[in-house]
Amino acid sequence: MSTKVCYLLVSQMRLLNFLLHLPRQQKRVVQITLDSLIILSCYALAMFLRLDSWDFARSAETWYVLIPVIPVTLGVFVKLGLYRAVLRYIGNQAIATVMAGVCCSALTMFIASQSFGWFVPRSVPAIYALLAMVFLGGMRVMWRALYLQATATARTRVIIYGAGASGRQVVASLRNGQEYLPAVFVDDDPALHGSLISGLHVFGLPSLPALLDLHATRMVLLAMPRLSQTERRAILKRLEPYNVKIQTIPGMADLVTGRATLDDIRAVSVEELLGRAPVDPVPELLSAHVTQKSVMVTGAGGSIGSELCRQILSLKPKQLVLFEQSEFNLYKISQELDARNIKLKTGVELVQILGSIQHPECIETAMRGNNVQTVYHAAAYKHVPLIESNVIQGVRNNVFGTLHTVEAAIATEVEAFIMVSTDKAVRPTNVMGATKRIGELICQAYAATTGKTMFSIVRFGNVLGSSGSVIPLFKAQIARGGPVTVTDPNVTRYFMTIPEAAQLVVQAGALGKSGDIFVLDMGDPVTITELAQKMIRLSGLTPWIAGKGASGDIEIRFTGLRPGEKLYEELMSTDEVQRTAHPRIMIAKEPNLPIETLRSLLDSILMHTQNEDHAEITKTLQNAPIAYVPNEAERPE
Repeated sequence: MSTKVCYLLVSQMRLLNFLLHLPRQQKRVVQITLDSLIILSCYALAMFLRLDSWDFARSAETWYVLIPVIPVTLGVFVKLGLYRAVLRYIGNQAIATVMAGVCCSALTMFIASQSFGWFVPRSVPAIYALLAMVFLGGMRVMWRALYLQATATARTRVIIYGAGASGRQVVASLRNGQEYLPAVFVDDDPALHGSLISGLHVFGLPSLPALLDLHATRMVLLAMPRLSQTERRAILKRLEPYNVKIQTIPGMADLVTGRATLDDIRAVSVEELLGRAPVDPVPELLSAHVTQKSVMVTGAGGSIGSELCRQILSLKPKQLVLFEQSEFNLYKISQELDARNIKLKTGVELVQILGSIQHPECIETAMRGNNVQTVYHAAAYKHVPLIESNVIQGVRNNVFGTLHTVEAAIATEVEAFIMVSTDKAVRPTNVMGATKRIGELICQAYAATTGKTMFSIVRFGNVLGSSGSVIPLFKAQIARGGPVTVTDPNVTRYFMTIPEAAQLVVQAGALGKSGDIFVLDMGDPVTITELAQKMIRLSGLTPWIAGKGASGDIEIRFTGLRPGEKLYEELMSTDEVQRTAHPRIMIAKEPNLPIETLRSLLDSILMHTQNEDHAEITKTLQNAPIAYVPNEAERPE
């Protein structure tokens, strides 16, 4: 490129930058001035084309016609809002406005010249109109093109997956934005391959590697909001080997309800990659213990507790009591539910109680004072390594906190008590799992001694994105550039999304009889190594494992199983299960303890807890009939 051309380009960019940063009022003055000069120039050029000479320019009378033409034209432009339009977003409406203004301008020129006898040939207004449309409209189109060219280098190029109506709308939206620049379409429909849509070429998925290199991008935008969860997951699986950063627009449900728009572009979550197609809930099961009832959620600010609150609120209970020991978590969920309450117009009375399930008087007072009819007990310490090093607090909260909550429910004649449990309670290898299993035994034993309160236990595995999940940890590690730490190459877990888990918990509470342990269908297990690789690839990066081939962007490093951690999780200790009215909820036939045996066990645990004797607590838990074997890392036969 020559020095002169470079100089011109730099000068053009400086001028463009100067004009872009002018105040809006000054920009309008510049537009009006340029439009006036264009009108004058188009009139002069029209006269020259008609007369094939510039001799007319020496006559003052020739220019009189512009005295009414320029004000009328500019007045029409002002009236139609042309100068309120932002030129960088110029569209068909602005071009139509220019055409209307030019037609009025040409008509004014013809009428004025004929009325006052000014020398303007009758064909000049028509020639003038054509020229003015080209130059006035062209100037605006050129301005927009220059702006897009100037900002293109600063924007991230993105490949649009899906050339349908949503894809075209997204392209229009991105072109008007300042963050992303649409490069090409990729679509699965062979009939569209090779065509041009919204100015972009359409290719098939096999062309993606070449397109990524050609446009120097690693970003793909999935513009298919109408896809089902299953179809979306299939596309994400096909894109995964390309190591691209996948962005997406909201699903159709969010678009229809107004919770999101096509402009809300976000990263694809691992929940979308691992999540399952939802099963329609059974309305009768959802509402049985909630609608027009006084409902309490313990641990209301936690991952599961907060989602339970969201779903319960939409079912319109008479009152929702939020019981939470963390001031910040209680404040956060209260603010969110207040906003939802107003938006959904449910009229639900929200009661916030800051308290701990470890204090029996506090929990009983909360239930009695609010005439609670249904309790969802989600309060628990659940982080395995933390409980391993804080055994006393784990036992006090998960065992005796559950005991106090159960006894308070019986004392206040609560109608239904649903405990949220975990798959780690099955043949536990850690203190957390052991304490949750004893919590289950408490519910089972008291269910057999009282007929007024119906007790249920709902057991499931890991939920994606919960406070104890590896998902937030992996996201943070990827953001830092790695390494992503996995305890063991073979460690495997079941996963479920928080909304699905909470919805199934609500429905399970209305099934079966008192004392039942419900097990949720968690789908297929996923190795944590595979999960880490998927998350890294979703970020547009390449995972690598030391000693296994070439290096990549993010290392996966194995750190060894932590105390109490299993390689494999299981949902029940027996194969004896019973189906229910819901396809994803089963009843596990688990052994229980008579109330006298349970009380003896609890007395022993309480004594050692009060003495803060960790060794005796561990020994007591091992001797309890819960199949607790510390540090067991092998898969059960």
